[in-house]
Amino acid sequence: MHKIGKKKTFRLISLFLVLSILFYLIFTAISIVSYGKTDGKANSDVAIVLGAGTSNGEVSPVYRERINHGIWLYENDYVDYLILTGGIGEGNNASDAYIAKQYALSKSVPEQAIFIEEKSTITEENLENAKAIMDENSFDTAIIVSDPLHMKRAMLMAGDYGIDACSSPTPTTMYRSFKTKIPFLAREEFFYIGYSIVRVFR
Repeated sequence: MHKIGKKKTFRLISLFLVLSILFYLIFTAISIVSYGKTDGKANSDVAIVLGAGTSNGEVSPVYRERINHGIWLYENDYVDYLILTGGIGEGNNASDAYIAKQYALSKSVPEQAIFIEEKSTITEENLENAKAIMDENSFDTAIIVSDPLHMKRAMLMAGDYGIDACSSPTPTTMYRSFKTKIPFLAREEFFYIGYSIVRVFR
């Protein structure tokens, strides 16, 4: 009976742990989706447009829509400047940020309103290097621009790097269908949880 009691206790503890982890995963996923539905844009010095890749000298469809939203914020006087982010991707000769700048210029954004960050390969580096540009140019506030499902993690990182920021997810995200949203959400949840753990030990 004693052994049976121990087995039952072990099973109950295991079940509790499994259910707790499942609840946490569901809660986190819901919070990521919910966060991305809120646009908190406010007048700021600069919009930081997070990179999303380029190919053959063209911005990816995902990056294009992020840049378009940054341009909209500029044209509607929410910001005075844009910081376009992204280093040189595999197989490319120019940085993602440089190619993004050419795209923004083609949409009539003046060159003096565009800053580029060309060293990053991941979101955290996008923001770290963008903060350096902000400091160099005495910019105090920023709007973070990315896809809705990316915003919660991006804003957490922005705060960790001392960026006084508000979020403005692009309303024309390319992640619209269930088929495209679910893999992106799963990826974001993985990286959000991973970053949340790592930042505790920094």
